[in-house]
Amino acid sequence: MDDLLDRLRSGLPAEALITDPDVTASYANDMASFCEAGSPAVVVLPRTVEQVQHVMRTATALRVPVVPQGARTGLSGAANASDGCIVLSLTKMDRILEISPVDRIAVVEPGVVNAVLSRAVNEHGLYYPPDPSSWETCTIGGNIGTASGGLCCVKYGVTAEYVLGLEVVLADGRLLSTGRRTAKGVAGYDLTRLFVGSEGSLGIVVKAVLALRPQPPAQLVLAAEFDSAAAACEAVCAIMERGHTPSLLELMDRTTVRAVNAMANMGLPDTTEALLLAAFDTPDPAADLAAVGELCSAAGATQVVPADSVAESELLLQARRLSLTALETVKSATMIDDVCVPRSQLGAMIEGTAAIADKYGLTIGVCAHAGDGNTHPVVCFDHADPDESRRARESFDEIMALGLELGGTITGEHGVGVLKKEWLARELGPVGVEMQRGIKHTFDPLGILNPGKIF
Repeated sequence: MDDLLDRLRSGLPAEALITDPDVTASYANDMASFCEAGSPAVVVLPRTVEQVQHVMRTATALRVPVVPQGARTGLSGAANASDGCIVLSLTKMDRILEISPVDRIAVVEPGVVNAVLSRAVNEHGLYYPPDPSSWETCTIGGNIGTASGGLCCVKYGVTAEYVLGLEVVLADGRLLSTGRRTAKGVAGYDLTRLFVGSEGSLGIVVKAVLALRPQPPAQLVLAAEFDSAAAACEAVCAIMERGHTPSLLELMDRTTVRAVNAMANMGLPDTTEALLLAAFDTPDPAADLAAVGELCSAAGATQVVPADSVAESELLLQARRLSLTALETVKSATMIDDVCVPRSQLGAMIEGTAAIADKYGLTIGVCAHAGDGNTHPVVCFDHADPDESRRARESFDEIMALGLELGGTITGEHGVGVLKKEWLARELGPVGVEMQRGIKHTFDPLGILNPGKIF
């Protein structure tokens, strides 16, 4: 320990090192349940690329594991510390280095908060679409590490589609540049895409070149109430089949609607079995909402309410944004699943999750990015009750199994981390795991980067 600290101090300012055990303990884990976390030896908060390189050279020389972290808003345990590790918190590297309206790019450090970047590019008439639910606190580096998504994915896609280039400090301290600043580029293997979603297991992202879009018109939102989740999912299928491109298409089941009502007095009808929210940021959003409203009515919507203004639209969206927070108030703990299925299987996924909730005697609310089939079943349980905790974990596993049976994936945007390691092997198969382990070994032969995660 003394040798480690002495070497780190030789290349870092005093304020960049935290050794107080009470403080380092606060960096031990992200927001996931049922994920083991160790005790870090030290927390380092670098401000420069050179400082990150010094940390990695020291870690390589002493064979000390390094766990990269952003804001620790993740939900899979990917940012959890391991015993004796260096926690490398990148939150102090928070500069927006460049915004280019001509090239439609932003160049940022990893600690830039998503919402801060979004507002900064808006001032230039530009738009950075990825908007995770935690966008007010989560960082771009964390978004890249987990390949995160958000409410707008149905039209604009996920983080991976906006990362053009990266600067990455490798395990041995070398600096790797990947990708480009240009609109096109196919020179060599796509190493940039490889790092997106790698959860800090291949290198430390220290700079990112991000694609931007022109800022779209303000969106208008429609809310449609249904007396069954199946009917709401039928409406989703109809909307997509008819070629509509909503900027947002979100679904909340009965449990979620009631939780939001209880917490925020939103005034949503308690008789609602499913609430579908659709939004358009097109030149004539009212016409698009009218067309989608007709499809919802045809699918059995009991009420269709289109917003007349941006302010009213934001009020409707507030219910969806509060979903996860509201479900956290139902019990003392939650497990948030992240199963994505083909849109055509969305109804089967939601109905199957309800059956799993009944089987285990648990409250499981589902909110979903319905437009891309990404469901977030939230298992609510009392962590002080061992039997209920056991049932929560078993129900979580059954939900993932259901997703795979329906042709889906165990994670659409939260990542694998610690929580889903066993399930990754089931999804990829032995050959897939072997290839991925080979890639990991190439970039991190000593296995010091975020050990115990993903595999």
